[in-house]
Amino acid sequence: MKSPNVLTLPGWQVTGFAHWQKHWEVLHGYVRVEQHDWLRPLRGDWLARLEEALLQQVQDQNTPCVLVAHNLGCLLVAAWAARSRNTHLVRAALLVEPLDVEQDRVHPLLSSWVPMVQQPLPFKSTVLTGLEESCCTLSRAKEFARTWGADFIVHRDILGSGDWAAGHEILMQLIQEEDEKPWQPKDPRA
Repeated sequence: MKSPNVLTLPGWQVTGFAHWQKHWEVLHGYVRVEQHDWLRPLRGDWLARLEEALLQQVQDQNTPCVLVAHNLGCLLVAAWAARSRNTHLVRAALLVEPLDVEQDRVHPLLSSWVPMVQQPLPFKSTVLTGLEESCCTLSRAKEFARTWGADFIVHRDILGSGDWAAGHEILMQLIQEEDEKPWQPKDPRA
């Protein structure tokens, strides 16, 4: 399998050097979308930065991207897909432990992310969550998967640190499924 063109989208308060996303970036050459403010994220700012990074990455690699999002990054994918004219440049998305910003403890801190975008994503996607309910409840994560039109996987081995090989295998399966389909970039103006 050829090396995929992957953008990682960390969550709120950013992930550190021990986090699985950082390991994947180092081990596999994936590219992190750096945001302007990790502590007080504004949805509009994050949307603009994702759009910019995606267009640059696709231009540089001349191939569509796969998005690997964690936490608030999952909501970023949904919000971006609802607004962008460039969704055809995304092949697939792995959405790990989406953050429920409508929780009472989180809502006041992330008010620009409410209401949450809940419409089908225009590309293949998988919501992956663990048994421990850290970012949202299992029922809420399942609801996100349903409204985003994503596959839903509950995995007992979700790690915040290390290379998280089991998660990377799920990503590789998602990419392989999508690589078997022909991809032609569409002109969104057509």
